[in-house]
Amino acid sequence: MIHPTALIDPSAKIGSNVSIGAYSVIGADVEIGDGTVIGPHVVIEGPTRIGRENRISQFASLGGAPQDKKFTGERTELVIGDRNLIREFVTINRGTGDGGSITSIGNDNWLLAYVHVAHDCHIGNNTVFSNYAALAGHVDIGDHVIMSGFSGVHQFCKVGAHAFIGMGCLVGSDVPPFIMMANEQRGRPRGINSEGLKRRGFDSTRISAIKRAYRTLYMAGLTQADAREQLESQAQDSDDVRSMLEFLDRSERALAR
Repeated sequence: MIHPTALIDPSAKIGSNVSIGAYSVIGADVEIGDGTVIGPHVVIEGPTRIGRENRISQFASLGGAPQDKKFTGERTELVIGDRNLIREFVTINRGTGDGGSITSIGNDNWLLAYVHVAHDCHIGNNTVFSNYAALAGHVDIGDHVIMSGFSGVHQFCKVGAHAFIGMGCLVGSDVPPFIMMANEQRGRPRGINSEGLKRRGFDSTRISAIKRAYRTLYMAGLTQADAREQLESQAQDSDDVRSMLEFLDRSERALAR
């Protein structure tokens, strides 16, 4: 299951039932979990840890050094979970010493062709990154986020769970959970991701509570402090609104408005 032209460093740890295609290069200090399939012409540099049953397509480049002038060669890592789909020409860089030293990808994510994930990013589970989506350094992406084609997120921004970033949208602020950002160059909130929530089993009561919270935060003409006070009251009856409040507490940048 390992093509004879593949180059594998003696220190690499390869699990059972791993397939590695022609001319792929697996570097030192790389671990690949059971059942993972690696296509031809893939380059994986270490230190990198890859979990079980991932599918990595041809020409992907994983675990490369961060594109950061402050990086001086210190030991940093890329950690990828289980059952991820990583398509052609995806690039994912390791972390930096100043940024926590780790870039991490969770489980069950789809990273489609030409996606770029920069150093010190952290991606949750069940996300979809469409073609040419890109993250600058130090970006946090929550579970079930969808990044549409040609979208991008500025460094140090956070995108909350279940958010939807529209095609071509450039995000320069923190995006709370459930929010849908417009497909325009300077992204702006345009409602909640109702369709995505329905597909994931959110009932009408939960969606109504999230819509009410959105109107409070974005449509009532309130300051963020006053909106937060009202959200505190709404959160007593909704765990989803509570998760929005918790996101606001963690936010260190301006909120998308």
